[in-house]
Amino acid sequence: MLPQELIRHKRDGHRLAPHEIAAFIDGVTSGTVTDGQVAAFAMAVFFNGMNRDEAVAMTLAMRDSGDVLDWSDLPGPVTDKHSTGGVGDNVSLMLAPIVAACGAYVPMISGRGLGHTGGTLDKMDAIPGYISQPDIALFRKAVLQTGCAIIGQTADLAPADRRLYAIRDVTGTVESVPLITASILSKKLAAGLQSLVLDVKVGNGAFMEKSRDATALANSLVEVASGAGLKVSALITGMNEPLASAAGNAVEVRNAVDFLTGRLRDRRLEEVTLALAAEMLQSAGLVSSNQDGMRRATETLASGRAAATFARMVTVLGGPIDFIEKPEKYLSEAETEIAVKATSEGFVTGIATRDIGLAVVGLGGGRTRPDDKIDSSVGITRLLPIGAEVHVGDALALIHARSPSDAETAAATVLSAYAIGASKPAADKSVIRRILPRG
Repeated sequence: MLPQELIRHKRDGHRLAPHEIAAFIDGVTSGTVTDGQVAAFAMAVFFNGMNRDEAVAMTLAMRDSGDVLDWSDLPGPVTDKHSTGGVGDNVSLMLAPIVAACGAYVPMISGRGLGHTGGTLDKMDAIPGYISQPDIALFRKAVLQTGCAIIGQTADLAPADRRLYAIRDVTGTVESVPLITASILSKKLAAGLQSLVLDVKVGNGAFMEKSRDATALANSLVEVASGAGLKVSALITGMNEPLASAAGNAVEVRNAVDFLTGRLRDRRLEEVTLALAAEMLQSAGLVSSNQDGMRRATETLASGRAAATFARMVTVLGGPIDFIEKPEKYLSEAETEIAVKATSEGFVTGIATRDIGLAVVGLGGGRTRPDDKIDSSVGITRLLPIGAEVHVGDALALIHARSPSDAETAAATVLSAYAIGASKPAADKSVIRRILPRG
């Protein structure tokens, strides 16, 4: 079928056959399908959707557009997690070494920041010398020697996804659930996983602000992954406030090191990290129950084995050998720091989380264009959580900026993002619910 005929078929609401989808994705990869045709196809899917079989076929075609890794030589289960993105979400930095220290192998292929959300790859780039996009040989070496490696998508993994995503990003079709599903899962399947846990965020700091939208995305991801032969489950977790008390790149890495070493563990961040670790260990077959997984993950974190695993991963991938002992020696620091001071007293009753993320972007810690250079030193720390009691003049957060003017602008945004009320609010659930494949 000619590309334009396939586009017309989907435009008119018809179902596409697996061989038609495979042929179109092959054209996306080879370049025989034009950018205009890719955009038209994405818009047709945006308006008419895809059923489960179509989404599975598209995911598999995108997986097979490049290399598919094989970890059959590893003496343990291969697993990973994917987050749909949030603010202060540095879970991957602790989760991968926790699960690896429990006996699994975690080849974690991560992305860069998108919109107001931070990117795991940008955070790892804050570590001097760390090779965040290694060749396959170094990637395999790191996974084999340390149990985990947090890297970026290589040129040979799911190349169709890179082209399709770049066009979706500038054509208003990013939010399409089938296209999101195929984009996420094609990369995970290309990574050669045996199991996958999905962290689907919901709230005012997530791409899916409404519960029904997050549930629809979680169900789509779980059903399509299952249809593609991958063992999968999902947790829907709350993003109505920053997950960590830090938002940025170097500041989130420091927060992660403090978490692993026990110097500081934000309550909600710990709840979500351990819940995902337990889910991954159960999915990988290393424990028989979620309760057992939680116990094992908690013990591994407390023993220091997870911190040691993170340290080895950083070293194997080119980072400093003493990074976890002396993060302040290596992480860049911003020149200007100012406190955001409360102008009223009471309790923090709400946080406009998306605005916190946008403040980090405005400081230079995110991108407004794809080729923007990230300043890893800037960000926000000491973010007070919902429920915290404050008095006039108390610090709601600390801004780390390149200049006083940048700091003042970010401080104004952060101050307006905090709602202060007379009564202490009930705590939001960090982990909202679990999604499994039907049947």
